[in-house]
Amino acid sequence: MAEHNDLGKWGEDIAVEYLLDKQYRIVARDWKLGKRDIDIIAYSPDGYLVFVEVKTRRNEVFMQTECAVNYSKMKSIMRCANAYVKYYHIDNPIRFDIIAVIGTNIANYEVRHTEDAFGLSL
Repeated sequence: MAEHNDLGKWGEDIAVEYLLDKQYRIVARDWKLGKRDIDIIAYSPDGYLVFVEVKTRRNEVFMQTECAVNYSKMKSIMRCANAYVKYYHIDNPIRFDIIAVIGTNIANYEVRHTEDAFGLSL
């Protein structure tokens, strides 16, 4: 596996641990619809079905990590989420979050969770 894939997998694992610590219930990881995917799908403690995009970076020399989720990626996540909601007949309110993991090892990293990072207005 390529080094950037290893970093991404590590970041997703950190994000899952973070969400579990915050009492989220993980229902899916890397849920796919064709070429589209959602990194994490979870229920928040207050009942939202949350679609989480995880971005992992070694550092933020070039840009803030959350900025890597551009308009095109947001649309892709929303289309995938729409299919998930329809397929599983979800009636809960939904939300789109971004979790940024910055660092390269378990001893030195930062997690930032942006709730309701983008919405249905796109």
